[in-house]
Amino acid sequence: MAVQVQARFGAWNKNAIGIVRGSSDEDKVKVKEAVEWSPAKELATKFERRLLVGLSPQNGRNLKLDVLYPIGGYTRYVDAREGFEFIYPKNWVGDQTLLYRAAKKREMELSLDPPPLNLRPRSNVTEPVVAFGPPGSNGELNLSVIVSPVSGDFSIEAFGSPQEVGEAVIRTITGSGQRQDLKGTLIESSLREDPARNAKYYELEFKVESPSFRRHNVCVCCARGGRLFTLNAQAPESVWPGLKSGFYTIADSFNLTS
Repeated sequence: MAVQVQARFGAWNKNAIGIVRGSSDEDKVKVKEAVEWSPAKELATKFERRLLVGLSPQNGRNLKLDVLYPIGGYTRYVDAREGFEFIYPKNWVGDQTLLYRAAKKREMELSLDPPPLNLRPRSNVTEPVVAFGPPGSNGELNLSVIVSPVSGDFSIEAFGSPQEVGEAVIRTITGSGQRQDLKGTLIESSLREDPARNAKYYELEFKVESPSFRRHNVCVCCARGGRLFTLNAQAPESVWPGLKSGFYTIADSFNLTS
């Protein structure tokens, strides 16, 4: 029995075993289900109880409780280094390759050892700093954030209105019409402003089609301090209707934090 308890609940405390005298002559032994005490688990339980007794999901998000515990099916990701945050579906997982590269980069920055001689900067490669997607998926459904270096005085408004920027994005994707097999359509474009942080966000919705795929994208672009931030969430067109509301929620949650 002890083996079964261990298998289910992990390591248990021997002091948690108690002997209970039954009404019969035989002693009946009950092993209390004991799990090692965890401050994080207890804190999460307290937050869960608080949410269940009336704290609305929006109020919980405003308090950033979703960093510790999922709220309304979403968890908050905060990148203090790059200065942005957003929420994503609680059952999605991070791209392990990106996480490994980020860890190695951080390790190199903190290390007192000289860099390896074969180390070369990858200035011509722009890849996401973070990405999430459903576990076991093929990558067609995902969410990512790219942070690209730009000039210090760069302003996204200088390129025009959200619609003009959206049309420019479509031209870039389709090669200005040179790829006859690739078609892009701008569906929606809008401006979201945050006066408190003096930030402007261009929110774009578009779809891209080719003979081999049909994809729906929601994108948020903003610039700050010589960096262009781009959040992109994409899904196959076939599953878009069921994901539309969630993608809008993710886009609206994307904010600069510094």
